[in-house]
Amino acid sequence: MKILVTGARGFIGENLIAQLRNLNYTDILMFDKNTKLSLLDQYCEEAEFVYHLAGVNRPNEDREYMEGNLGFTKVLLDALEKHKNNCPVTISSSIQAVFDNPYGISKKAGEDAVFNYSRETGAKVFVYRLPNVFGKWCRPNYNSFIATLAHNIARDLPVTVKDPETVLNLAYIDDVVEELISLLKDKGNKKGDFCEIPVVYQITLKEVVNLLRSFKDSRINCSIPDMSEDFTRKLYSTYLSYLPENNLTYPLKMNADHRGSFTEFIKTAGQGQISVNVSKPGMIKGNHWHHTKNEKFLVVSGRGVIRFRKLNSDRVIEYYVSGDKLEVVDIPVGYIHHIENIGETDMVTIIWANESFNPRKPDTYFMEL
Repeated sequence: MKILVTGARGFIGENLIAQLRNLNYTDILMFDKNTKLSLLDQYCEEAEFVYHLAGVNRPNEDREYMEGNLGFTKVLLDALEKHKNNCPVTISSSIQAVFDNPYGISKKAGEDAVFNYSRETGAKVFVYRLPNVFGKWCRPNYNSFIATLAHNIARDLPVTVKDPETVLNLAYIDDVVEELISLLKDKGNKKGDFCEIPVVYQITLKEVVNLLRSFKDSRINCSIPDMSEDFTRKLYSTYLSYLPENNLTYPLKMNADHRGSFTEFIKTAGQGQISVNVSKPGMIKGNHWHHTKNEKFLVVSGRGVIRFRKLNSDRVIEYYVSGDKLEVVDIPVGYIHHIENIGETDMVTIIWANESFNPRKPDTYFMEL
């Protein structure tokens, strides 16, 4: 299937084309502001589906809104009509189309042109009045305040928030792309008309800024946001895409002594903590027990033995572990336990605990095994 995408180098176009290719739609006719206009006529003759994503939202003069959002739409539709190509046409409009401002008026005019074209030719048209869309590859300081906020916060640049209680309607780029591609999968069988993105989040500007700032802080305190919250998960992915390319790493605090080291890696509010334990050859670490805190040990390099003794018992249980065979060992509560490196190289153990370490309530009681 030959698919024409206008605005191919824009935020939505770039994400759409990437996913189309992932799904093996390889015959994509890409058109953007740098493409020769003469190619549009050829593309409109060949296209079997059209995504019209091109538009103007940051012009130098107001008249450019109408030129870009209506004028170019008419050029596209005229070319399709010239070739009697009644393939489905999808257009990205905006929730601003209901407002009496230059941008909104131009988007509404583009919608009207598409619906008129449908009535005259019988072609199916799908119009999406998109809310604010956020996600990777969006240009900061251009058409997305989320991109601007993420970009600035990641770089310690000033952030201006005029009305923090403003309620935002936000759609995530992957959800938008999935909806747009669903039209292809339906092979144009869906009834043409106004369409909606199925997932739109309502959240205040203050909440967005606070989340973005917490993401920045998480690289310092080793925390991870609550990924069970759908919006938080998507905003976090977006934030990471705006990190400076020379600042993708951050250091961890290693607590080292003659036995090796212990380093906290990830802390969560409700899913526990992950740490990295390095043991030198012959060294024993542990010799303690817990009331409620439980752990999982995974040796990923080296050889060792994990020993257990139930409190008030003399029987010792041993589990031999190795990076050659990845096995998780559960550390139950009420058992004194330690891990010994019995190899000739450093032994590396990934440790998950069901709760993040709380120095005021460590729930760790030292006792020789």
